[in-house]
Amino acid sequence: MPTSSAATLSASVDTPAFRRAGREALSLALMDARNHTLHLLELCERHGAGMAGRAGDPLWLAGHAGWFAEHWIGRNPQRHQGAACPPRPLRLASIEPRADLWWADGAEQGPDASTTRAYLLEQLESTLELLEKAPDNDAGLYFFRLAVLHEDQRGEDILVQAQRLGVPVPLLAREPRRPSAPLLVPATRWQLGALPAGLVLDNEQWAHAVQIPEFEIDAQPVSWAQFVEFVDDDGYDRAELWHPEGWAWLQREQALDEGRRGPRYVEQIGVASGAVLQQRFGRPVRMAAEHSAVHVSWWEADAWCRWAGRRLPAEAEWDCAAHTAARRGFDWGTVHEWMAGTLQPWPGFTPGPWAELSQPWMGRARVLRGASFATRARLHDRGLRGFAMPDNDWRFVGFRSCAL
Repeated sequence: MPTSSAATLSASVDTPAFRRAGREALSLALMDARNHTLHLLELCERHGAGMAGRAGDPLWLAGHAGWFAEHWIGRNPQRHQGAACPPRPLRLASIEPRADLWWADGAEQGPDASTTRAYLLEQLESTLELLEKAPDNDAGLYFFRLAVLHEDQRGEDILVQAQRLGVPVPLLAREPRRPSAPLLVPATRWQLGALPAGLVLDNEQWAHAVQIPEFEIDAQPVSWAQFVEFVDDDGYDRAELWHPEGWAWLQREQALDEGRRGPRYVEQIGVASGAVLQQRFGRPVRMAAEHSAVHVSWWEADAWCRWAGRRLPAEAEWDCAAHTAARRGFDWGTVHEWMAGTLQPWPGFTPGPWAELSQPWMGRARVLRGASFATRARLHDRGLRGFAMPDNDWRFVGFRSCAL
């Protein structure tokens, strides 16, 4: 049996509590995140996919994770200021003279695998040494916590690319709970957003009260069985079910994909074709009827809701249900979930040092909540605000609905 201190340390590493973790737990979390990145890189290399170093491919994403940590920790003399650090502080030189050329945002090509691995090893050692000397408070540990979160996000991005490239990753979707009836959530005054403790991202600032009328919300994300009904009712051929921009997107997709009739990677869908056959990491998998529909764009989710006479949840509704209705069957964590609205700043929002995190996407991207089967346990955080453009169907995204 682990000691209580070891159990506490493990919880700080493996759960969203890492956002408040001290130096010892953060050291383990940084190593764990890096080991996971290198493991995924090895799987891709074994398959010979995504290792050319092009921006966005698995090899580049791994290098970018190390570059980000060094950019904000090793090269940032003002790191101890935490969230108060300016977005463009004076930078020290990198341990790799060509790091910015290879991995900065906007870079197009990184180096080979051996060079990338050597950089990742040296960068991690340097970061861990700096962590030992960091002030043990929220400001002093801000960028170390941020580096863990960022690397975990890049790890899921690598899995998104592995799915695109057909890399055989031994990753299984979590079995969903038995389908439950929609949940009625009473009207309430809800506190949305974060309090100033631990690592708080700028788009989570700050806690504010929201009045929520009574609403009905699905207990689990929309399943393949439910989505098949939409397809069989000619959902992909009926313009009246689609937002005008969504219909235009669908026409472009159908021109490229020889008549798209389902979410991305779907090869067969519909009762006549034997339910759903979807590519999963390089092989076709027959999706169980009760599994969450995945690789769904916001446009498709919105069209399904219009067809079903329902709607996507408001962000405050999802947040409230996730916190208050879990014991009544509110199930999440199989797919990221689309919300109805666009990403907007909350009262008190101030762009963080990593200004590119959310500010450029405000008013454009749609909000995502929850987590997917490919998300690290640390990021299974009900308060974490994700986001993506409405046409993004590459990620492990689905949706649930609310009554009108």
